[in-house]
Amino acid sequence: MAKKKASEKKMAYMLIAPALLLILVISVWPVLQSFYFSLFDLKLNSPTKSETHLSYSFDLERYLDNYPFLVGGIDNEIRNGNAADELTEIKSKLQALDTKLQKKSSIHKNYDIVNDKLTNMEEINPEQAIVKIDKKTAKDIQKSTKKIHEELKAISKNTKLAQEKKVVGLSSAMNQVVVEPTFIGLEHYKENLTDKRMWRALGNTMTFTIISVSLELVLGLAIALLINKAFIGRGLIRATILIPWAIPTAVSALMWKYLYDGQNGIVAMLFEKFGLVDSMSNLLTTQSGAMFSVIFADVWKTTPYMSLLLLAGLQTIPGALYEAASIDGATKWKQFTSITMPLIKSSLLVALLFRTLDAFRVFDLIFVLTGGGPANSTETISIMAYKSMFNQTNFGDGSALSVIVFICVAIISMIYIKFLGRDLLGDHSKK
Repeated sequence: MAKKKASEKKMAYMLIAPALLLILVISVWPVLQSFYFSLFDLKLNSPTKSETHLSYSFDLERYLDNYPFLVGGIDNEIRNGNAADELTEIKSKLQALDTKLQKKSSIHKNYDIVNDKLTNMEEINPEQAIVKIDKKTAKDIQKSTKKIHEELKAISKNTKLAQEKKVVGLSSAMNQVVVEPTFIGLEHYKENLTDKRMWRALGNTMTFTIISVSLELVLGLAIALLINKAFIGRGLIRATILIPWAIPTAVSALMWKYLYDGQNGIVAMLFEKFGLVDSMSNLLTTQSGAMFSVIFADVWKTTPYMSLLLLAGLQTIPGALYEAASIDGATKWKQFTSITMPLIKSSLLVALLFRTLDAFRVFDLIFVLTGGGPANSTETISIMAYKSMFNQTNFGDGSALSVIVFICVAIISMIYIKFLGRDLLGDHSKK
């Protein structure tokens, strides 16, 4: 008997293995990848931080693209008699540094190859151009190039050089020949957790989620109860109600942007007429008005989705239960609290879970409608991650914010399942 159970258990694991693998690839792998990138100071607008580096490297292409021209520029200044003694000393330091670099076996191997390709204007393989070096060598090179740059700047202040910008600029570029490790560990998380902007974005996200989902639940349940009744034209009403949900979010947001317009927006005009706002322009230009606007637009669009999920639960309740309760003298409210709510608990859980997670990850509606403004008053955590990753090209920080969003979503899911689905899960476990 024990062997049979063990065999069945093994077979069950084999059956669910493909599903688990699919979940791992589709869901978990992107999160793990984002977490990996969040451990690095990745910035696409910085040549030395555009890739992940775990060790120090030497950029031969950058070095050989600047060193000969820097030496040539110094020679020209010496021939012109501009600070000849000081520049001759700096030239000697540059040549000594170059000789020292060529003695390094890792650099020497590719030095001539990269130099020849640069001379012939050929494409250079990054594996040949970027050479790994130890930390001590990297620090020595940085110290030497920094000192040479500072000396040239000092000379340019005291002596008028014919090619001042060229010489000083090339010496500045020499400071970037050493590529430092971009690994910074959990530094991004530390910065974000102490950043007021991140906490404000998280607060905006929670405010938007709680208010919009609460309103959608109440309105969605009311609509679901209404269209669950038998009446003439019920099919047409059901189809009509789903139109807002069927409209793409970006299109819906753009439509509401015109409706909220401070000069010609119909909705803005009606709100002003009924005294909901002091001025038509307040809807998108004030902090409270902007938050109200995005919540109102979201409730309009996604309430049909909530009602559709709840309607599916309502239609599974046998009509005989209501008839029996009515015969026993139960009021409509008593029937609602004793029959309807307990029997649609699973549908309610699914609807709330889906909508809460969807609302917490909101991006396109707010991005199109307000862009996170005014003054970041509607900026959510997802929009902040987008701005950091794409507007500022800070992929490390953006990845960290994405992981924070994932952690928040996971916590919300666990809370829902623990508190709202406790009885449901408990019944299955007993069986």
